[in-house]
Amino acid sequence: MKLKKYPKADLNRNSGLYFVIGLALVLFLTWRALEFKTYKKDVQERRIVEILEAPKEDVPIVEAFKLPPPPPPPAAPAIIQVVEDVVEIEETVIQSTESSQEAIIEKPIIKVEEIEVVEEEEILEVPFAIIENVPVFPGCDKKISNEEQKECFQAKVMEHVRRNFTYPEAAIELGIQGRVYVQFVIDTKGNITNIATRGPHAYLEKEAHRIISSLPPMTPGKQRGRAVKVPYNMPITFRLEDG
Repeated sequence: MKLKKYPKADLNRNSGLYFVIGLALVLFLTWRALEFKTYKKDVQERRIVEILEAPKEDVPIVEAFKLPPPPPPPAAPAIIQVVEDVVEIEETVIQSTESSQEAIIEKPIIKVEEIEVVEEEEILEVPFAIIENVPVFPGCDKKISNEEQKECFQAKVMEHVRRNFTYPEAAIELGIQGRVYVQFVIDTKGNITNIATRGPHAYLEKEAHRIISSLPPMTPGKQRGRAVKVPYNMPITFRLEDG
């Protein structure tokens, strides 16, 4: 057999070692591929509240009226006693109540005591759009005309809502959003009363009620120089945005 020119260049000499190294490398890459994980990017949520101008139409409020109890059943008739024919019954003589022409009728004397008449003051309720003097929000005292007072009132209420707004955490977790219609009344003392809310979920309605109930006392509205109740409507929009 003829010897090779370079006996040390035998490629089959280390083939087993190369096979073990290649197998180990393939197993390492396979293990890393199985252990590789991907993570979703964090999604930040921005909480936005939008306040729209009060709609022209009034928000209907449904009140439950308590019905009176049903009348009692009629009383049972008295027991009728059957009298035998043999028993004599004395007939009652009914005297005539008609008076003759010769009879003298005396007029009864009726004493009339003085009756004190107490006039109950009726508290009127005038819509915000047509009232002569709108309620004065704190800080709007320098406004002269009624239109300027209206604009200042609406701007101050919107500013109050934005400053005190907090998106409910439970509503964020459930992805609840939408518009809540709020109606409240400024009474004759300038306090906020009769707050009513209507929205897509109780979480949003509760937050809107909390914001409106924290409004400061105001100077009451007047109609013909007399303090009256003034109802006011406004929508508050709760909206979530992915950022």
